[in-house]
Amino acid sequence: MKSHQTTQTMKPATAAKKLGVYLPATPAEFQEGVVTRAELNELQANPPEWLRELRRTGPHPRPVVAARLGVSIAGLARGGVTEPLTTEQIDALKQEQPEWLEKERATQADVRKEAARIKEKKDAERAQSS
Repeated sequence: MKSHQTTQTMKPATAAKKLGVYLPATPAEFQEGVVTRAELNELQANPPEWLRELRRTGPHPRPVVAARLGVSIAGLARGGVTEPLTTEQIDALKQEQPEWLEKERATQADVRKEAARIKEKKDAERAQSS
């Protein structure tokens, strides 16, 4: 019995998400085709100039914007940021330090502290039961 492997493909939206870029800002040929796993790996290993430029200047998708600002995606929405932002716009927000950004960063810090505390507690419980 012969097994042949089919090429794994993904929609452009999935590939853009994995690459951390905003799909509408990608070239038309990327948006209109399908991306194979091998092509995705090649884009990650040797990004073309358009991908390097998108990652450097944006516009960036919400998960990237949230990470660069140190807040959650929900925090972005609460702050009224619903559109993709460029690196320049993200840097401007960091400089301005609006009240919502300070509040959301504090919230995110509290969430991280609580997650770390819970993890330590579970690790300690596991160590005791071993």
